[in-house]
Amino acid sequence: MHQVHRLVSRAVLTAVFALAAAPLAAQGTVPIDDPAIRRAFAAIQSWNNWIIDNQVSICEIPAPPFKETARGIEYRKRLMALGYSNVKIDTAGNVVAERPGRGGGPSIMIAGHLDTVFPEGTDVKVKRTGTRLDGAGIGDDCRGLAVVLAVARALNEARIETRGTVYLVGNVGEEGPGNLRGVRELLTNSYKGKVDQFISVDGTGLDITARAVGSKRFNVVFTGPGGHSYGAFGNVPSAIHAMGRAIGNIGDLVPPTGMKTTYNVGTVKGGTSVNTISPDASMEIDMRSESLENLEKMDQLIHAAIAKAVAAENARWPGARGQISVRYDTIGIRPVGRVIQNDSTPIIRTGLAAAKAMGFTPDVGASSTDSNLPMSMGIPAMTIDGGGRGGNAHAAGEWYDDGQDGYKGPQWALLIVASLAGLVRSTTP
Repeated sequence: MHQVHRLVSRAVLTAVFALAAAPLAAQGTVPIDDPAIRRAFAAIQSWNNWIIDNQVSICEIPAPPFKETARGIEYRKRLMALGYSNVKIDTAGNVVAERPGRGGGPSIMIAGHLDTVFPEGTDVKVKRTGTRLDGAGIGDDCRGLAVVLAVARALNEARIETRGTVYLVGNVGEEGPGNLRGVRELLTNSYKGKVDQFISVDGTGLDITARAVGSKRFNVVFTGPGGHSYGAFGNVPSAIHAMGRAIGNIGDLVPPTGMKTTYNVGTVKGGTSVNTISPDASMEIDMRSESLENLEKMDQLIHAAIAKAVAAENARWPGARGQISVRYDTIGIRPVGRVIQNDSTPIIRTGLAAAKAMGFTPDVGASSTDSNLPMSMGIPAMTIDGGGRGGNAHAAGEWYDDGQDGYKGPQWALLIVASLAGLVRSTTP
């Protein structure tokens, strides 16, 4: 049973702020006292089981990287069933429903991502145990997709009118291999210039991601002549030995100071047999930082460490026939924010004010999400959690628990959207 949500007094409900960039109109208070918002809050709590059912059934449609089509088609059907007649699927596979505003307010895009990290063939059946759900992708990001559906339903059923247009989205390509291709298509092509502020709903809890952790990921390929481990010994260098030297050099690197900067060799591959001097080897490298300068410096350090290793392996066998060469294949590059957002950034202040009005205080942090792309373009953006609790994201044992107040996630998302888009105040109780 869910506890009854208590509205806090109106005295704590105002959080006036102006948008960071003209010519967008100034936005007003967090409108938790508005009759339409009250109706929506009550409705969301009353049909919370519907939200959970959507979360589960969406999750049981496989959506591996680059194969989100089936889930996207179903998501479109569900948005249309909620009264959105013109729901589009763009060339990338993003699903977009548009809810026009009255005018005079900024346009808001709220999105959950359709893709998962799990490969084709993964068991996506969700197991229910009380309020706990166990299943691949159940929190990241089936929860976000369910929250966006809940916001879409609440806007229509509670007859909420906004000044700005609201775009409700299920996007592709958020996870690693996707390299943010979904939001990149939305913001640089199909909806270029149409989105004033962006909200991603991703994962579980009630916190805010306000800053973008940028990343660079490469598959580094070492290639050499190869040969027999006995017969060719001393006559050819080893691609695996070169890679080993490189890993050792990278492990000794000291990241740039200032904002946290990290690096990691995540996978290694190569070799033909135990008695073959390897002609090939490869390793995947991940670098991350909120600072573009630090990220670039880390990239330079790693390139230098690898070049030094290759030179050392080639020098080890001066009379060899052939040498080791190295190639960098880009896996993904996620941009950092154009500016460092914080608690005083208008869109973040709105998220915090909405949470305060509802009686909780989010943590504000940094991560790598769909919001990286709009942040890098100068579009105000944030990623919010979808409520409830969860764990083991990106693992086979991923779980979500709605608990006693999971409904607060969709309520919070709705209140933020209404606040940012500019609520047309309701006179109907």
